[in-house]
Amino acid sequence: MKNQNNNSALYTLVSVFFFWGFIAASNGVFIPFCKTYFSIDQFQSQLVDFAFYGAYYIGALILFIWSSQTGKDILNNWGYKRGIIYGLIISAIGAIIMLPSVNGAAFGETQVFYYVLVVLFIVGLGFSLQQTAANPFVVSLGDPATGSNRLNLAGGVNSFGTTIGPLLIAFIIFGSAPISGDELTELIKTGSIQLSTIQGLYLGVAALFIAVAIFFYVSKNLPDAKNEDSFESATKAKNLLIILTVIMILCFGWIFYTYTDGYDLMEGEKLENYRLLASVISLFAVFGLIYYAYKKAQNNSNGWGALQYPQLGLGMLAIFTYVGVEVTIQSNLGELLKNVSDAVNNLNPLGLEVMSDSEIAKYISLYWGGLMIGRWSGSITVFNPSKKLKKILMCTVPFLAFGVIIAVNQISGNPITSNEIFIFSFIIVIQIIGFYLAKDNAIATMKIFSLLGVLAMLIGVLASGKTALFAFLTGGLFCSIMWPCIFSLSINGIGKYTSQGSSFLIMMILGGAIIPPVQGKLADIFSIQESYWVAVLCFAFLLIYSFMTQRILAKQNLL
Repeated sequence: MKNQNNNSALYTLVSVFFFWGFIAASNGVFIPFCKTYFSIDQFQSQLVDFAFYGAYYIGALILFIWSSQTGKDILNNWGYKRGIIYGLIISAIGAIIMLPSVNGAAFGETQVFYYVLVVLFIVGLGFSLQQTAANPFVVSLGDPATGSNRLNLAGGVNSFGTTIGPLLIAFIIFGSAPISGDELTELIKTGSIQLSTIQGLYLGVAALFIAVAIFFYVSKNLPDAKNEDSFESATKAKNLLIILTVIMILCFGWIFYTYTDGYDLMEGEKLENYRLLASVISLFAVFGLIYYAYKKAQNNSNGWGALQYPQLGLGMLAIFTYVGVEVTIQSNLGELLKNVSDAVNNLNPLGLEVMSDSEIAKYISLYWGGLMIGRWSGSITVFNPSKKLKKILMCTVPFLAFGVIIAVNQISGNPITSNEIFIFSFIIVIQIIGFYLAKDNAIATMKIFSLLGVLAMLIGVLASGKTALFAFLTGGLFCSIMWPCIFSLSINGIGKYTSQGSSFLIMMILGGAIIPPVQGKLADIFSIQESYWVAVLCFAFLLIYSFMTQRILAKQNLL
């Protein structure tokens, strides 16, 4: 009976994961639209991700500092359920604010773009609170050893949102017929495509957030779970995170200022290089400061809280990198496919015909669909199938998920071609083999899929045509199971610091705010395809992380 109750609670809880995926993946279509509508460069367009994912960091940091000042775990006082409800309400408020923020904005009115970023930041703040509560909530609904499988199930629902989000947003903004970039500009100039469409969309999203909050409030299936452990202070960790925040504010604050009309101290290539430098400083500040904490805590754990556990410190860097690479691959994909490198033949950097914003939605959907395929596969264990049935499901579930992706794109009016189906099916087979080799072991899974990610990104950078395109698209497949693996490995064995550790991990969704703008600025300076070396380095780090974490957990007899 207890298991049935846990399953009912789990199925209710995972519904909220859908919305995170829907909104996050929709940014992939929203980014190229904003670039055209507001007349901004590639770096500025990536500030959509900076605002949205940066809010995760700020939200979790505020919660941590608030708890530190009061000496009580605020989230535990509320309970996981109430924390999610409060997060939904905050996100709903942000979505409603979109209405006045862009009201009357004309084509090329860049200033309004920054109001859009404020809206996305508020929505992200709500998501931060939801995720801080929901992830440990999911893990708590059963045996900790199978926590990553439950997170995979939740991730599968999340990925369904990421699959249909880009297509639905593209349909709402552009209609069902693909249009060229020039046609889009003309439609915007003539008023045929207006920001009022976005206003209506976000009002609808706000209504859904409120409806889900009410559903959670009245749901009897979902207990108001709490972590009963007392709050543990971490003064050194708090001070380090505040220093990191100040560095990021200075770096990105200066970058924002250089885009204002009053800034004219330097021009051209020199200014672009300094903007890149400021972005890279933020990136290295994250790695440098957290690694500093990782080393210092080994000598004296006092004041470091959850960071005294090396698996948590490394996990923070891994989450930062994983979210960063997952987001940056698709966020820059639109520019890769619509950028003109050969004006005579109208070809993009991959040697393919230049695509419109609406045509790009299919590939963004396919990218995020790859995450759904992997997460559906990774969640099979949750249902406790027999060994024989599990083998059958491991081969059939991925293609069932792929069938959903094909159907959704067909309905949207921008179908996946038979040749594309064949190519992606071959890659799915590679993923299935990876799952069989990993045998439900989180460390082995991370090793295999990180290595596959490195190889795929190298092919994408060095090849051309559909080969390069689908190499980049496989990033979704290979990223798919990393969140639950990293999350469960990071909080393994940290006991009373589990709630605090979860908050630290949610902060590191910050990677989605920092890494895409770095790649965007590299694309502005060099080329969009060359900028994907960032993705190669990210997967390489995740591979190194897998070996380091294995060694750490083995020393603690946790493997």
